Amino acid sequence: MNTVNTNFNHKTIEYEQLLIDFKALLKKNNLKFTIQREVILETLYDSDEHLTPEALHHLIQEKQPDLKTGIATVYRTLALLEESHVVSSLSFGAQGKKYELGAKEHHDHLIRTECGKITEFVDEEIEKRQHSITNELNFKMSDHSMQIYGTCSECQEKKI
Repeated sequence: MNTVNTNFNHKTIEYEQLLIDFKALLKKNNLKFTIQREVILETLYDSDEHLTPEALHHLIQEKQPDLKTGIATVYRTLALLEESHVVSSLSFGAQGKKYELGAKEHHDHLIRTECGKITEFVDEEIEKRQHSITNELNFKMSDHSMQIYGTCSECQEKKI
């Protein structure tokens, strides 16, 4: 029997190491390390949700109301982190992107197009099949992601 695991959030990197890597990334890109950028990284690390830039900005303002962090800083920092594969994003078309830190164990996503919620899952059979396919085609996989888009049962009920 195939079981799908949706109850996990194991971070694969400690925050201290992530911060060291982030500082090196900023230096490599001739950018200054600021408290605002650190709070962006820390808030992403602490969150179990997939966040829009606006939601991330809102969380930062709640967490540190005295810290002036502009939405443009959030967007620029997310762009840098995504380009460097520290965060990944899921696209919602005209509704924009939602971001998550890449420091979690590999997982896939069910993306609910009506309500915008996201469910993370791991299915070992899918993982085995992907490796089997790459082996059959003599393809060296470096990474992969799966997003399944659709309508959840709650939103289906609302339409009835």
